[in-house]
Amino acid sequence: MKDVPNILWLEEIRKEDIISTGGKGASLGEMASIGLPVPKAFVVTAQAFRRFLVETGLEKKIFASFERLDVEDNEALEKAAENAKDLVMKAKMPAVIRDDIKKSYGKMGKELIVAVRSSATAEDLPDASFAGQQETFLNIKGEAALISSVQKCWASLYGARAIYYRAKQGFDDNTVNIAVVVQQLVHSEKAGVMFTSHPITGEPQTIIEGSWGLGEAVVSGSVSPDKYVFDQRTEKVTDIYIANKKVEIIADGDHGTKLADVPKDRQDAQVLADAEVAKLAMYGKIAENHYGVPQDVEWGVVGDTIYILQSRPITTIGKKEGKGMSGKKSDAKIILKGQGAAPGIASGKVIIIRDVKDTGAVKEGDILVTKMTNPDMVPAMRKVAAIITDEGGMTCHAAIVSRELGTPAIVGTKTATNQLKNGQLITVDGEMGLVYEGEVAHAAPPQAVAAAQALAVNTPIITATSVKVNVSIPEAAARAAATGADGVGLLRIEHLILGLNKTPGWYITNNREEEFVKELHDGIKIVLDAFPGKPVWVRTLDAPTDEFRNMAGGENEPHEHNPMLGWRGIRRDLQSPDQFRLQIEAFKRLWKEGYDNLGVMFPMVSHPEQFIVGKEMMRACGVDVENVTLGIMIEIPASAIMIEDFVRAGIKFASFGTNDLIQYTLAIDRNNENVADMYNPKHPAVLSLIHSAIQVCRAYNVECSICGQAGSDPKMATWLVEHGITSISANIDAIPKIREAVAKTEKRIILEAARTKDAE
Repeated sequence: MKDVPNILWLEEIRKEDIISTGGKGASLGEMASIGLPVPKAFVVTAQAFRRFLVETGLEKKIFASFERLDVEDNEALEKAAENAKDLVMKAKMPAVIRDDIKKSYGKMGKELIVAVRSSATAEDLPDASFAGQQETFLNIKGEAALISSVQKCWASLYGARAIYYRAKQGFDDNTVNIAVVVQQLVHSEKAGVMFTSHPITGEPQTIIEGSWGLGEAVVSGSVSPDKYVFDQRTEKVTDIYIANKKVEIIADGDHGTKLADVPKDRQDAQVLADAEVAKLAMYGKIAENHYGVPQDVEWGVVGDTIYILQSRPITTIGKKEGKGMSGKKSDAKIILKGQGAAPGIASGKVIIIRDVKDTGAVKEGDILVTKMTNPDMVPAMRKVAAIITDEGGMTCHAAIVSRELGTPAIVGTKTATNQLKNGQLITVDGEMGLVYEGEVAHAAPPQAVAAAQALAVNTPIITATSVKVNVSIPEAAARAAATGADGVGLLRIEHLILGLNKTPGWYITNNREEEFVKELHDGIKIVLDAFPGKPVWVRTLDAPTDEFRNMAGGENEPHEHNPMLGWRGIRRDLQSPDQFRLQIEAFKRLWKEGYDNLGVMFPMVSHPEQFIVGKEMMRACGVDVENVTLGIMIEIPASAIMIEDFVRAGIKFASFGTNDLIQYTLAIDRNNENVADMYNPKHPAVLSLIHSAIQVCRAYNVECSICGQAGSDPKMATWLVEHGITSISANIDAIPKIREAVAKTEKRIILEAARTKDAE
């Protein structure tokens, strides 16, 4: 390792060099070696970074400051991070390293404009799991700017969230290095991302998204791109979607980039010709065949030349979707039963987590077993092959997040944490709710079934009743959009906020409101961009006080006997105007940016006065409330009974939150395994409330929807269509069966009406 030089040229690098060049560097070297058109580049190695730390004396200083650091103490964490980054930036780079960088830069071409990209040296470092943690600098020109950018990349290794993540995942900061890729900047006239196989089904279809300017516009979600589907079997473009591309990212003089407006004559113009799509698909297939797995490829085009800028494996195929056992029990020994909460089959070793602080022990492919998950566990949930909980029902945190991640899950087993043992090999059937002893083989669907599934993906069913999708985390947006849903009927923002580990009050108290607003804005924007032109209904914050209490700023949260019936939803926002104001600011910016498909709905309303006051608070913040889409959740029997008064108060839509509506109507806690079996979405009282509210909304021409778990039940969907509901929002995995149920019901209603007319 000591013999590795400060600089490695792309031609010298192969995938085995990841320890020296990081993931990006190793991938670029490997692609160049097989003849793909990769722009010239060199890598400032991880060993150069380590020499910098040692020779400047920073190694001991930085890591000594981390030794007693409690990463749960947000103030201490932020202070340690700022100190570490400041030390890196103020230290003078050793002359040998600096001279090697300058010399290599000179060989590339005098005053060449380059991109400077961080490249992590371990698979699970934050830039893989937390987008944007390690820095990238574009349009860099000149030695001084280059040296500064390299040092900024090094410093980014010590961001607060990066330190926290490594601590939670069990990484030793002292052993983590970072490489930096210095690459000729391709001034792309058009650029984007390509999936060499379908990112969800694995079908031999190349999916290409592209827009004008640099590829960061597509990667960052700044623009809704064109989409092209290339069928590898017929070698033809089978589908094209042309988006309205209002902005592009371009070079900003001699340093950095800027967001620029696209001239109107190019906004609706097609980015790629069929020949370019075919050539990109060919390059993608070369990369896929070389690596042996489908690839996620970034590309750019200048004139007639296509460049491949980056490639990484697609991680959402197979494991995320899971293979089924044809809905049948295996002959293997069943050792545990629960509620099947997220479909799919997975085998792995058990890891029992009794406290969120222990999630650092979770490894890729483990089976996470815990009493109940919470938002702090989401990073660990992203890594595991399956999830099992003692408590919970179909609508609990574990169930909702698992379905969005495509991770098999079983909830409500009651005894999993006691019955299963750490390291035990098991198989989880997330559809049947069964846990088997050992590793159980499960076959892929028969060829005929697979063909039918592929056809279903390419031939969406059109229904008069809108079939929308529920989303909880921005990472699930692409997967949700791939279902062909007619929009998002519920975007929960709790995970965006709870994932920050600081309450809104903390940001207000510490004068960091802009940081909070930006996090909220950027997260919602990812989902909006995944559904261009389709409605996306965002629910304002609805987090119980017990979830806030464990976060920085949560020290003064009230201790409520039953937080689910306590200070949450719109009732809290109206009493905490600054908290509500920050959410409004994020919404206002998105509306100003042209996202008129954004709708906002207030949760936990029990009286029209709450909607009126909330609407007036938005008006006072500068929102044109008469020309934006505002609605309510019907979660409390009072709101269902008073729906006509809400309509007169000016709501533009209403959506049933059946999870709570059923609980509050029947006095049943759906997450209490002792009474969970009494939780009945089709109880006559519940159906009566829903029916009457639908009829009032129909009479006033107000859209009426459902976004609770009941909307993911085909039988319930049938009943809802029969009773005249306008739209149904279901979980990601349920969209195909709900759309089919809706279509069949609509056809049957039309047929019966025709027969009745003929009989007359």
